[in-house]
Amino acid sequence: MPSPRIRPLDLTDDATARAVHRIGLAAYAVEAELIGFPGIPALGESLAQMRAQDLNWVGAVGEGGELAGFLAWEERADGGVCIDRLCVAPAWFRRGVASLLLRHALTELFRDRPVEVTTGAANTPAVTLYAGMGFTRGDDFSPVPGLTMASFTSGPGAASGPSGV
Repeated sequence: MPSPRIRPLDLTDDATARAVHRIGLAAYAVEAELIGFPGIPALGESLAQMRAQDLNWVGAVGEGGELAGFLAWEERADGGVCIDRLCVAPAWFRRGVASLLLRHALTELFRDRPVEVTTGAANTPAVTLYAGMGFTRGDDFSPVPGLTMASFTSGPGAASGPSGV
């Protein structure tokens, strides 16, 4: 099966927004199980709340037009980028979709810019992905009791650790 192709996503399109929301809920449910924390904020996010986020979106689209996964990010005032979410539809797990999206973002969208991302510290697939893509792991932190997050940075200034995470 050919690799999905990357394209911008327009969440003003109802079908696209519904697909993104469905995939996000499914992917975050898996992450919640992996990290043992059911309170991931995106799991309680409505379609309208997701669409209201001030984020940029790209998706990996399969040959038949099926959305396999997506990456959303926030532009920082300092020129840096904060990856807000990277989700893959469970049917597409272990097929390189997250790597494809992240590689595209780092080489095409965020080239030579500082990039920050966080994930559950117990989310081994995500931690392995970011480390394997050259991100530097910063300090772990606990935003709420029972949840430990891992922070990562890439690009200029990555060795100094994350800022504002």
